[in-house]
Amino acid sequence: MMKNMVVKGTVLGYLFLLMTSCTINEEKSTPALIDKEQIKKEIQARENEFAEVYNSGELKKIGYYADDAITFYQNMAPITDKAERLEFLKPDLSSDSNVISFKTNEIFASKDGDQVLEIGAYTVVDSTNTIVSSGNYMSLFEKRDGKYVCLRDMSASDMPIEEFED
Repeated sequence: MMKNMVVKGTVLGYLFLLMTSCTINEEKSTPALIDKEQIKKEIQARENEFAEVYNSGELKKIGYYADDAITFYQNMAPITDKAERLEFLKPDLSSDSNVISFKTNEIFASKDGDQVLEIGAYTVVDSTNTIVSSGNYMSLFEKRDGKYVCLRDMSASDMPIEEFED
């Protein structure tokens, strides 16, 4: 009888241990809940900040890109450093009256919210509010030091291709 009690106690102890270990593992594997709307607002705020600095002409103040960012544009090699990116963006500022704006259409966030893929649209208007350029873009962000920075981006114009004369 004593032997049966020891066996039952041991079996119950193992079952209890097994059930608690399963519960602990379930808690560890449960993904953190992230607020996608809040992340979308943060990304849109980064885009608004980028547009504000860009439209001011003070390109050196752009804190949008990570130091190791790579930008992909059509018909050219990827831009891999800050100086090259600034040189590329300068010609777009030739008309002080042009204003760029960005709209975050959707985001896809990692489970922890540290990486975010943004899909958005851009528009450039002149002083008469006429669209001179527009298109779409994708940007990959990573949260570093509490702030999202762009690691990779690419864009494509949705304006018609102008035909060249011979």
